[in-house]
Amino acid sequence: MKKRAVRGSKSGRPIMALLDLLGRRWSLRIIWELREQPLTSRALRAACDEASPTVLQARLSELRETGLIELIPASGYRLTEMGRELFQTFLPLHRFAERWNKGQG
Repeated sequence: MKKRAVRGSKSGRPIMALLDLLGRRWSLRIIWELREQPLTSRALRAACDEASPTVLQARLSELRETGLIELIPASGYRLTEMGRELFQTFLPLHRFAERWNKGQG
């Protein structure tokens, strides 16, 4: 993303821009759902608990503009190489969440 002010930060630092993007409703979920295979917008909507089509399309557009996902004709949306790299950074947090959840019961 270009350096610009984002929610909660006037600096436009890359980490702030990324956290702003990932903090938007459905962004993380879309990345998570695309972790294994491409999905059409209809399949993504179903995977995202019937998210609003308007909001979902807005997030898909933002994630495409930032190079994290791409649209493949006849296949749907998929993570780009950068999107897959970002997803890999989620895995330690996922493992922690699984351990944490077991400790809650």
